[in-house]
Amino acid sequence: MKIVADNTVPYLKGIAEPFAEVLYFNSKEFKPETVKDADALIIRSIDKCTRELLEGSKIKLITTATIGFDHIDTKYCDKAGISWKNAPGCNAVSVAQYVLASMITVALRNNESLKDKTIGIIGVGHVGKEIERLCIAYGMKILRNDPPREEAEGKDGFVSLDTIAREADIITLHVPYTKEGRYATHHLANADFFNKLEKKPWFINSCRGSVHDTHALLTAKKEDKISELIIDCWENEPGINNELLKEAAIATPHIAGFSADGKANGTRICLENISRFFHVTIEKIGEVIPPAPKKPVIDLDQFKEHRIEHAILSSFNPLGIDHALRESPDKFEWFRANYNHPREYQAYTVIHATNNEIKLLKELGFNV
Repeated sequence: MKIVADNTVPYLKGIAEPFAEVLYFNSKEFKPETVKDADALIIRSIDKCTRELLEGSKIKLITTATIGFDHIDTKYCDKAGISWKNAPGCNAVSVAQYVLASMITVALRNNESLKDKTIGIIGVGHVGKEIERLCIAYGMKILRNDPPREEAEGKDGFVSLDTIAREADIITLHVPYTKEGRYATHHLANADFFNKLEKKPWFINSCRGSVHDTHALLTAKKEDKISELIIDCWENEPGINNELLKEAAIATPHIAGFSADGKANGTRICLENISRFFHVTIEKIGEVIPPAPKKPVIDLDQFKEHRIEHAILSSFNPLGIDHALRESPDKFEWFRANYNHPREYQAYTVIHATNNEIKLLKELGFNV
């Protein structure tokens, strides 16, 4: 078997080689002539699998180490008999921890508490459910908007976008990016939506850039309809809008899902897809594991106040990558390719916690 893989898919090298010839390329090297003889592709969102790339090739399977799959021309693949698989849920915990850490950073900066704030979660799939879990543990009130789930499950527990616009203190987007169909999400957060905002909410986008209308978002911020912006996903990446960069309280280069754990999950799912599709055994798949954090023990006694918040920020603090992006926005893709992937809460043990702190830390996912 021949596999062509993106050379930035982590923890992959050496795992598939016992049963396949594996060639590693960067995204610019994914060309018709380099992939034509491959049986399978292992890709990331930066690798665009278009008809031009795929036509005339031997490719039978494309597997992406990402939740999203809008970088794959699925219509062409379906017509051409090329199977494709994404990695749903692989980085849900990572994105949720990004959102919580970013909200905590802004709350501490503003001397506010997240407790009892109402968060509107737009899209309650793998990621949205994980955010809901963390926010409930943190004492926040939840509004859930997910029309496909509401249609399948009934109205109980779901609200409209108008309700979120009216009642939410914080709004966070977690929908797939789609341009067509009943539930198309292109510019879902548009001028009409922003004009309905009543509580000057914080606005968070860590799903896909084009789910919000950048011009409308900037207008809403200038007109004081939005108080804080947390932006990880941008329209026209990597050519991001400098005005939005300046307006954002937290600005990062599409790395919310980039925990080491999420990356390992994505790689593992790709290999599992190959194993099932080609009926091969991958004996070394258990070796796809992230490295331990440099400081796996968090001592709460080192913090005088906001001990839980600082424990959370000890595992991931968005300000480092925020500062780097502001200094060099033209290095957007470089930051993504050279990112120091953080570990998730499960990789840390917290010591010297009180009984009340232990309860919350365990609910968040830390070892205590």
